[in-house]
Amino acid sequence: MKYSRLLKVGLASLFGLSLNAAWAEAPSVHLYNWSDFLAPETPREFQADTGTALIWDAFDNAEVMASKLMAGRSGYDVVMVPDDLIPNLSKAGVLQELDRGRLGNWSHLDPEVLKKLEVNDPGNRYAIPYMWGTTGIGYDTVKVKKLLGPDAPVNSWDLIFKEENISKLSQCGVAMLDAPVEIIPITLHYLGLPSNSKNPDDYKQAEELLRKIRPYVRYFDSSKFTTDLANGDICVVVAWGGSVLNAKTNADRVNNGVKLAYSIPREGAPVWFENMVLLKDAPHPQLGYDFINYMLRPEVIAKSANYVAYPSGNKDAAAFIDPQVRDNPSVYPPKDVMATLFPLETLPLKLERVRTRVWSKVKNGT
Repeated sequence: MKYSRLLKVGLASLFGLSLNAAWAEAPSVHLYNWSDFLAPETPREFQADTGTALIWDAFDNAEVMASKLMAGRSGYDVVMVPDDLIPNLSKAGVLQELDRGRLGNWSHLDPEVLKKLEVNDPGNRYAIPYMWGTTGIGYDTVKVKKLLGPDAPVNSWDLIFKEENISKLSQCGVAMLDAPVEIIPITLHYLGLPSNSKNPDDYKQAEELLRKIRPYVRYFDSSKFTTDLANGDICVVVAWGGSVLNAKTNADRVNNGVKLAYSIPREGAPVWFENMVLLKDAPHPQLGYDFINYMLRPEVIAKSANYVAYPSGNKDAAAFIDPQVRDNPSVYPPKDVMATLFPLETLPLKLERVRTRVWSKVKNGT
């Protein structure tokens, strides 16, 4: 879910407006969140439990969100932030260091998730993991096997990065996220280079490989692929696991003959975390703590995990999560797969510019 995740902005915006109108008179906590990234019943149940209204505004691009936070005085109390943005936001003084004494439900968090999150939030000082996930390969099992045979390497990045494979798959449509912070680290990792390399020369190698396969990629987009995959308009996508699972659910519901699966390649894949943070200039900090602590209840966070089909950072929520989500290894990877996952990191500004230039050239085919 990195820079354009779970996009149903119109619905979320309308929902937010209706909440604002209905609860204008109640004490309120203000949340800035990815669109459609919260169980629909949660705002109503939160108010019933606490007497506080949840006013929710949605964003669909983390760069826009980060810019608003950097400008200050956003009016939000709690914001959902990807882990790789935490270092810059914390250095800029945007985030409030957490007082765990005010978060009685902290003990429900998964120590393994907290440990991985420490790459971008040392000491877990600012971020409370909400959901996490992986970026891998979504594919139509029937179409891929038809084009590549029964031994198609669906469990390997070879499916994407070997020209003899992707050139054939282009007949039924290959797409990628429009997310340089994920696609380029994946490419570096595949090449045996550090996924968050600090060497500019490594990015030249990544660019060379991406440019080689670029003619076979139909589009780079982080919103339309879910619908296109479910409808059979594309057959392979490099995307987020939960979004692929949502596409599979939709295809299975309408029984349109599209048979989808999601693979975490054996070479390893990115793992990312979406986190609740409390802003330093939060207008209602105590209400912000109340909301975060409410969301840390296992039975509460489980409802959102079921809704978005992403794993929760709450270890005690498992008993409340739908078995079809909880027992799916594509959602909750086993320990041996977890060991292959690598976190995404914020790069020094100079290298961020290098990565941005590489992506622009690849995406535009220049």
